[in-house]
Amino acid sequence: MNGKERVARAMRFEIPDRVPVMCQLALGHYFLNLRGRWKPHEIWFTSEGFADALVTLRERYRFDGILINIPGRDADWRAEAVRIEERPDGSEVIIWKDGGQTVIPPDDNALYETEAPRPDFMAFDPERDFEREWPAYTWGVYHTPRLPTRGLLLEPPAFFYRTIQMVKAAVGERVSIHGEVFSPFTHFLELFGYEEAMLALVMDAGKAGAILDRLAEASIAWGRGQARQGVDAVLVSSAFAGGGFISPGMYAQFVVPYERKVVDALHGEFPGLPVYTHTCGKLGDRLELLVESHTDGVDTLDPPPLGDTELADAKARIGGQLFIKGNMNAVALLTDDEAGVEARARAALEAGKPGGGYILSTACSVAPRVEPWKLEMLADIAEQYGRYE
Repeated sequence: MNGKERVARAMRFEIPDRVPVMCQLALGHYFLNLRGRWKPHEIWFTSEGFADALVTLRERYRFDGILINIPGRDADWRAEAVRIEERPDGSEVIIWKDGGQTVIPPDDNALYETEAPRPDFMAFDPERDFEREWPAYTWGVYHTPRLPTRGLLLEPPAFFYRTIQMVKAAVGERVSIHGEVFSPFTHFLELFGYEEAMLALVMDAGKAGAILDRLAEASIAWGRGQARQGVDAVLVSSAFAGGGFISPGMYAQFVVPYERKVVDALHGEFPGLPVYTHTCGKLGDRLELLVESHTDGVDTLDPPPLGDTELADAKARIGGQLFIKGNMNAVALLTDDEAGVEARARAALEAGKPGGGYILSTACSVAPRVEPWKLEMLADIAEQYGRYE
C-alpha cells in the first residue's frame, strides 16, 4: 500500500495496512536543511524551489503525504524587486519597488514590512472596500506582496497552481497531496490586524459577520481551484480559533458558520474530497463545536502544555465523526533523545490507532531546528507499532 492509499483510507475511516505518517514542516525547517540546494528566498518565492523542498524532505522522511501550504509563484516575481541582500546572520532582505521589504530569517517565516495601512473596521464597507488593494492582507493570506488583482481573490491566477503541478509530476500517485486555504476568520484577522479585528467582534458583531461571509468566498475560490488540480484533500487553516484567542461562544459565532460555508461548498462541488481543519492551542472546550463546521477531520490537537487535548479523550469524543491527525508534542521533539522520540510516537499510535481514522503527526509544524534523524524515525516506528494486520 502506498502513501496516497494509506492516507485516503485513514481519512475515510477505513483500515490501512498501518497508520500513515504525515507531518507539516515549518518553512524554517526547509531553509535550514536544504541550504546549498536552495536559498531561503528561492524556497519562499519560487514554485521550483518550494516544490523541490517539499518532495526532497518527504522522500527523506518517508512521509505518506505532503501539505502544500504556499501558493505557486509568478515566474516574473523578481520584476517587482529592486534587490536582494544577504546579511551576515544568514537572513535575506528583498527590497520591493513599492517601498516595502521582506525579511527572510535563516530559520523562520518571511516577514513583509510595509507602510501601507490596513482598513479601519468601522469605516470599512464590505460592498465597496474589498476592491481596494490591501498589501498587508494579501501578504497575510497568500504570502506574497502583490497580486495581479485587487480585493477578494475569487479567480486565483494560473501561477498559483504551479507548485501543485510540480509536486504531482514528481510523486505521481504514490503520495497524498493536500492543499491549504485559510479560514475566513484568519482572513478577517489579517485584513484588519489582530488587535482591531478582535475588538471588531465586540464593536459590531453583525458587520463582522457580513465581512466574514464575504471572506469565505475567497477561501472557497482557492480551495475550489486546488481541488480542480486534483489534490487529495484540502486543509482549512484556522490557527487562531483556539481557546487562547476566543471563547467557545465566539468560536460558535464567528468561526463555525463561515468555515461550514467553505466546507459545504467544497463538499458540494467535489463529493468525497476530504476537507479538514487545522486549529492550534486549546481545543478541549470546542471539539464538538468543531464537528458542527462539517469538517472531515482535525489536525493539530495540541497536547498539554501547548494545548489541553489528550488523544484518547479526543478519540472517545469525536473519533467516530472526525479523523484525527497529530497530537505529538512538536516542541518536545527539540530536546527528545532517541528513546523519547520513540516513546512519544508509540504513545500516539496506541491512543490513535484503534478503529482507524488516525494519522501520526506532530501536533503543529515541526520546529525549524528539530534534527532530521528524529523525523526519519517516525516511518519505522509506524511500520513496527502502527500495523493493523
